[in-house]
Amino acid sequence: MNQLQTPKASRNQEAVRPSFMSPVSDSSPGRTRRGGPYRRWFSTDGWSGRADSPSGCTFTCVSAKKTALTVLSAALLVPAVLVSPAHAAPTPPPAADGKGRPPRAPVAPAPPASMSTVGGASLGQPGTQVNLLPGAPALPANLTGRSWIVADAETGEVLASHNAHWRLPPASTMKMLFADTVLPTLPKDQVHRVSEQEMSGVGAGSSLVGVKEDMEYSVHDLWLGVFLRSGNDAVHVLSAMNGGIDKTVRDMQAHAEELQALDTHVISPDGYDAPEQVSSAYDLTLIARSGLQKQDFREYCGTAEAKFPGRQEAGKPREYFEIQNTNRLMTGAGGLSPYKGIAGVKNGNTTMAGSTFTGAAQRGDKKLLVTVMNPDTGGVNSVYEETAELFDWGFAAAGKVKPVGELVPPKSADTTSLGSPAQSHENAASASGDDSGSSGIGTAVGIAGGALAV
Repeated sequence: MNQLQTPKASRNQEAVRPSFMSPVSDSSPGRTRRGGPYRRWFSTDGWSGRADSPSGCTFTCVSAKKTALTVLSAALLVPAVLVSPAHAAPTPPPAADGKGRPPRAPVAPAPPASMSTVGGASLGQPGTQVNLLPGAPALPANLTGRSWIVADAETGEVLASHNAHWRLPPASTMKMLFADTVLPTLPKDQVHRVSEQEMSGVGAGSSLVGVKEDMEYSVHDLWLGVFLRSGNDAVHVLSAMNGGIDKTVRDMQAHAEELQALDTHVISPDGYDAPEQVSSAYDLTLIARSGLQKQDFREYCGTAEAKFPGRQEAGKPREYFEIQNTNRLMTGAGGLSPYKGIAGVKNGNTTMAGSTFTGAAQRGDKKLLVTVMNPDTGGVNSVYEETAELFDWGFAAAGKVKPVGELVPPKSADTTSLGSPAQSHENAASASGDDSGSSGIGTAVGIAGGALAV
């Protein structure tokens, strides 16, 4: 399937200007991280996500005014609900009518009349769902996303939504599920030599970070390629290290079902357009919430720029080249201003999916998740502009709306207690429990901001 991405300049992979970045978790002592010595980052007074932290979780957020934000955390307790059948993505436009007349212009696809009710019955209804209380601001005008959702990152309350369970192609936002599934299984300092076979399955026109066969990369390097450049080449290598593409797809599907992301059907781990590969704004938000409970996930998706290994010649040090995050709300690329408090998470753009984006941000003590899928108007910036408008509305509407639903916990979550916090890979060996996110209902979601350090 043709993608809108190209190896050097894709619609969701344009180069962005050098900017700031958040620190990425250190690899094990004794091996220099290939991206590490060359990075810029946001620093904080202390990482609350370290093993000695009471909260056990933090994710770094970028402040456009270079101010510090307080690290807060809260329990995630939301009940599960029953699920009803979801429906497929839109059908292609009609062909000629058989009488020699050209086909009419395609009509904008409509959402299914009935969708999944995971998270609440209102979320299964087509159209915009919001319950405004007195004094609440009106929703932004002229939103064109086919599907979107605004949710409280800590409580899981859905403040407003539009076709939340419409099953649509996800593009590279599918990489959030890939990372949430695979990241905990591979030590970041593990080094792997890339084979020709591992690179052979990368789809034509894919977004690439620049992985080369017969060269060595650390897992840390490869995750930088996945999160910053949405590199399908890095995804394929990490999938091979996880046991292969087929196994990784099965693992991702199983993890989606554990998270109750039941609109999601995985065909490829990188989000490359494929028939029947779908997700929804609700599911992508649920997946992002799970991923952000992992320290490595938070820090990788909050990284704005880094160095990636390049050529290697005998007798000479390994060369590096600069890569930047394609999240324009973080970097301010494409004429946009960085969104105050943004902390990630993932963007995407393909022929079938259009533009998609899931973001997390904090303002004061409020932390929100917003997903927007396939705006109908504007260029590449429209998905970011609509996301920013929904963030602004969500922060202004906090406490002034009645939730229309909730982000449900994983199937295995024990909602009778806070449970155990999710563990990042580096301290998993010394802690009991699983870092898969399946027990993340008891994990606090924290966002830390800090002053710019270069």
